[in-house]
Amino acid sequence: MSRLLIAVCATVVVSAGSAVLPAMQLQTPTNWKWRIDSPGGAQRYATDTLRVVSYNIKHGRGNDNVVDLARTADVLRALTPDIVGLQEVDDLATRSGGVPEAQVLGQMLGLHDAFGRFMDFQGGAYGMAVLTRYPIVATQSVRLPDGNEPRVALAVEVQLPTGRRLTIVNVHFDWVRDDRFRFAQAEALTRYLDSLTMPYVLLGDFNDVPESRTLALFKSRAKEAVKPAADRFTFSSTEPEREIDFIFMAPAAAWHARDVRVITEPVASDHRPVVAVLELR
Repeated sequence: MSRLLIAVCATVVVSAGSAVLPAMQLQTPTNWKWRIDSPGGAQRYATDTLRVVSYNIKHGRGNDNVVDLARTADVLRALTPDIVGLQEVDDLATRSGGVPEAQVLGQMLGLHDAFGRFMDFQGGAYGMAVLTRYPIVATQSVRLPDGNEPRVALAVEVQLPTGRRLTIVNVHFDWVRDDRFRFAQAEALTRYLDSLTMPYVLLGDFNDVPESRTLALFKSRAKEAVKPAADRFTFSSTEPEREIDFIFMAPAAAWHARDVRVITEPVASDHRPVVAVLELR
């Protein structure tokens, strides 16, 4: 399948099926709520309910050292997601069989896909991806300061069933113990987030823990999808001992999170996927 390449600060790949779609014929939902947006009138919105997943897939290489995208797709399919943020994704790289992983996973799951490139790698590229059930309106790679590897945040604007638009922001920050690179990347991302004029979901592998200064930046401006205290660790998948993968929503007053879980899956990747049901009101 041919793909559209869009370069904004860095390269983003959107499959042909993920381009802007014609206007949808939307039926009026029965759960309208009224929001006063200006002194001169009111605008009505329905509640959008989204099932969101964040998953570092390690380019599909499981803990058995086998690259198996069908297995990765099976893990995601069982979670019936509307939106997925994937980290450690290859595009045409030799180590993963020379396939466009985001596009392949999107086809397996029946979802639109977008790929954001960190860097050239093994004849292709290495980066991250967003999969979504909703039509993709626009994509952007937000360039972040380099760390031990180049980094971007992948921002994908989608149109929800109610007609509202939402920005999905996928992140994968620097991983080393010294947090200087990671914090610089997080600070740069907050400037982008603060410029957004529509609701957003921020998700990904933050490579830092809840009490860190990196996470404090996002907790101060967005609502966290809080995991169960008894089962909150996301790394590693075989011996979970650190919580480093997160889902946030903003503006906080517009969102409610429920059914937040960390999924036990010890083979498909070295991370555990995080899933949450988010309600945008």
